[in-house]
Amino acid sequence: MIYIGTSGFQYADWVGPYYPEDLPKEAWLAFYAEEFHTLEINFTYYRMPTARALAGMARKVPDDFLFTVKATQEMTHGREGEPSIFTEFKNALTPLRDANKFGGILAQFPNSFRANEDSRNYLKWMREQLDDLPVVVEFRNKEWLTEETYSLLRENNLGFCCVDEPYFPRVAEITSSIAYVRFHGRNYKKWWKHDQAYERYDYTYPVEELEEWTPKIQQMDAMAENTFVFANNHYQAQGIETARQLKMLLTNAT
Repeated sequence: MIYIGTSGFQYADWVGPYYPEDLPKEAWLAFYAEEFHTLEINFTYYRMPTARALAGMARKVPDDFLFTVKATQEMTHGREGEPSIFTEFKNALTPLRDANKFGGILAQFPNSFRANEDSRNYLKWMREQLDDLPVVVEFRNKEWLTEETYSLLRENNLGFCCVDEPYFPRVAEITSSIAYVRFHGRNYKKWWKHDQAYERYDYTYPVEELEEWTPKIQQMDAMAENTFVFANNHYQAQGIETARQLKMLLTNAT
């Protein structure tokens, strides 16, 4: 099953390009869920989610909707090895799991997370902390793109996040029952040099670039239980159009 959506939905600059001007903010998610059946929750990177907040989100979407949840920065960037952080995070996911609306955890590591023994041990330890929950790992350092890494992920039942972004190989790999792809855009000029963080995600994909991924996503989906595809080129709702194009391309290809 292929689920296509966007990374986040609470963007003020989507009002007009996507959300109607008179639509209350509390109705944004329900509006989004009329068109898409999955969402990558990313505010959880900046602050620890609560069960109450995630339960409220679950109530606003249909029964066949799945959320993936981005790990907090303490889990991927701080890496101080504090088990209580993982326990609190897991407990917050309970409403999504109880409602059968939980697709997995995205653990996005920074470029500074190098492919060395300490980092590999941390991945194993993180796996233990998250019990049997589905987890997908996104690397931002090219050192990790090796067969050794893919074997490590498979041995620990960790998924591999494929990315489309500047200065990073577009690898299509699957290491668990989940296939996962994130489209960050190809804004080479602003990826490392920008005044505002959103500038790196200011990119509109031409259909030809998305077509490159169509057979790859189909091949991964043939080996996966669930395939998640998220558009993160969110500036001015460009990710909405990316997700729509991907849905059309994959539907026409079947």
